[in-house]
Amino acid sequence: MSAITACKTSVRISISSLVCNPRTFHSIPLSNHPSLSPISLSSPRFASLLLLLSTPAPSISFGLARHKLHSRPYARVAESFAVETTDFADDTDIDTVQHLLTNADDVGRLMKMERRSVMDDGRELIQPNRWFPYLDKFKTGTTFLSSSEILEAMDPYIMEVRKERFRNVVRSRSYSVCLVVEGLCDFGNVSAAFRSADALGFQSVHVVSCDSSKRCNQMYRDNRHVSMGAEKWLDIELWTSTKECFDVLKSRGYRIATTHVGMDAVSIYDMDWTCPTAIVVGNENRGISGEALELSDMHCSIPIKGMVDSFNVSVAAGILMHHAVCDRTSRLGGHGDLTMEESQILQAEFSLRHSKTAISIAHEFAKRKADSPFSKL
Repeated sequence: MSAITACKTSVRISISSLVCNPRTFHSIPLSNHPSLSPISLSSPRFASLLLLLSTPAPSISFGLARHKLHSRPYARVAESFAVETTDFADDTDIDTVQHLLTNADDVGRLMKMERRSVMDDGRELIQPNRWFPYLDKFKTGTTFLSSSEILEAMDPYIMEVRKERFRNVVRSRSYSVCLVVEGLCDFGNVSAAFRSADALGFQSVHVVSCDSSKRCNQMYRDNRHVSMGAEKWLDIELWTSTKECFDVLKSRGYRIATTHVGMDAVSIYDMDWTCPTAIVVGNENRGISGEALELSDMHCSIPIKGMVDSFNVSVAAGILMHHAVCDRTSRLGGHGDLTMEESQILQAEFSLRHSKTAISIAHEFAKRKADSPFSKL
């Protein structure tokens, strides 16, 4: 009798977990025997089964504590890995991209490794002929850890498949071409552009004067999952003016290419994308601002073959970045161009962004290192 009761209780719990998530399962698949068929959750047969299982069981204690069971859908294997990849992207109560674009301090905290210094006149200390933003050190208290030490500290806490993913992604990353979105008001478009940038191997994106009106906020809430957590892995920089953004980009060695349909516009297929380039896309309705057109080094356009005369802004950004990758691959053999040292630093940066506990782990590692007798020799 006790075995039957335990079995009945176990089945009741399993069925109740299905009922709690009706969107996850539409039927219970049985075996492929010809006499059996799937039971629909809305069928009388299933209702009868629930009624039977809802009958109170005899009060028999096995000395086990009652626990609340949690279930989540496993529509695809990839989704089970996605839980690990996007810590804050899964929180539907927080509009992540909107929050980042309206809170500059939080954007700065997203980047963990120390960044290059700014001189008194506002210009940054950069290497000749190439831009890489990070130094090989992470500040923890009054000391610093190198990228190799960060990787050593995080090694036991990251699955091997995840570390291999980081290595593959970093191998295809580049700062030689970056994306600038100017005055976009639809956060859904910003999110889509971020997603394309991450997918195509662009590490640096810039946002100029993003409109945060109530109408635009509602637009983003309707598109909150568009980015798929891409913002977590990008270097995002916010600017209050187009001139400020362009001045800094030029000091880093970029040429500014604004997308514009005009007589002086160069086809993107005629451009040499091995030259460090900042691609600028504009507002959904107004396009590129007059100030941006005047301050840019060149105007470029995507040839249009149909009756319409423009692309959606996020689609245009995706086309531009994809062609840049194809052109660089044909000329250089690949889009990714980080040195070994830069690759290691970016892997350390990704490891620190990997989870909410990564910073605490790094701090504990630094503390153990400082307390080690070998460190004092």
